Amino acid sequence: MNHAENVDHDAVLRARMLLLGSGRINIDEEIDAYRVLARVSPAVYLPRLATKLLTYGYPELQDPAARLALRTESAAAARGMDRSEPKRAELLRLALRACRHELYLLGRRKEAFAVCEEMAREGREAYEAGQVTTPLYGHHPLAAALAEEGRHGESARLHGEMVEAARAESGSTGVSFWSMVAWAAELDASGQHGAAIEAFTQLVSAGRERLEQGRTSLAIVTWELIRYAQMLDADGRRGDARTARKEALGFLTELAGSGERESWSSIASWWLVLLTMSGRPDEVPVPGEPSPAFGLNDDWSPDVRQAYLDGREALESEIASSAPAAQSDPRAHLAELAVLQRRLTIRSSMYWVSRTHLFLDPLRPLFDEGVVLTRRLADVDEAQGRAPLARALTDRSTLLIAGKQYGEALADFREAVDLLDQ
Repeated sequence: MNHAENVDHDAVLRARMLLLGSGRINIDEEIDAYRVLARVSPAVYLPRLATKLLTYGYPELQDPAARLALRTESAAAARGMDRSEPKRAELLRLALRACRHELYLLGRRKEAFAVCEEMAREGREAYEAGQVTTPLYGHHPLAAALAEEGRHGESARLHGEMVEAARAESGSTGVSFWSMVAWAAELDASGQHGAAIEAFTQLVSAGRERLEQGRTSLAIVTWELIRYAQMLDADGRRGDARTARKEALGFLTELAGSGERESWSSIASWWLVLLTMSGRPDEVPVPGEPSPAFGLNDDWSPDVRQAYLDGREALESEIASSAPAAQSDPRAHLAELAVLQRRLTIRSSMYWVSRTHLFLDPLRPLFDEGVVLTRRLADVDEAQGRAPLARALTDRSTLLIAGKQYGEALADFREAVDLLDQ
């Protein structure tokens, strides 16, 4: 293509003078100049145009449709760059990710899914061109989109490929916590429970190694072991679950006695992803509607995240309406009420952890209520209430670890272990 065809040369001259002038220009003038010059000097100005369009509009533009138009133009500019340009792959990935976000906000999920597919396709082509180090570059959004559409087997397969690619590049401990949790979560969601446990076994093993190397915290490894024990219990592997709980108890005892071995910044997001992952069985998908990708918290589409958080109000109403029946006939209704309370608690945890480091204060009453309800259930029917009470105590223990209340966390977890290992 001859980019110089049908170009207004006076416009090109004005654009060059505007950019080279000593006076200040506003962003609209700068973008217009890049648009003109990108036609005659695409190698120089398409990257600048794509970058400027990508950031333009925050926070001024409140309309997703207006922002989408800018992001779409940014993606078009990035696509127009020569494939030999080293910046092309990253610029196009960022532009497509921004398009995806706005499409989800507008409810245009099919188009957003197509964008995710393009990101994955472009990532593979960038790898073949030697511009990125992995063939799975840009594949995370597609894996998350598959999960939200209920295509968990495909998502698990893609996550597995990403884990193997990372492992080949940097070794077993080089695979991130997030990648391993996402893989295990999607394996579990697809019904591959044994494979999910095997993936989590690898996560726990890598966590122990990182701990010895001073590359992770006692709290994170404790949370990993607690979630691991829950998965083993669900699979009927009681002896292995008991061993995992014992190891977690040992680490938590150390935390209560002397705190972390090294100082760490906020690690609550590690706790949150494992907590939400544990809540999947109680969240029944609505047929035909997208569902949260539990275990992939940072990759949820904005519309799904908002619907999940907005669902707290309906849960609060359901809890309020169910409470009288649970009071009058606890054997028939208290267990269901406890499940509703846990669903509300997990959603509220996602809300507060993303907003403040002072999440313990608003969340503690919700976790306390879960313990109160399940204690009542255990008092009414010990056999029916033992496991829910142990889970509620474990949940509160993990929250208290996140809030650095290690002594209280240890007391809760010890009681939970005693209940489960009777």
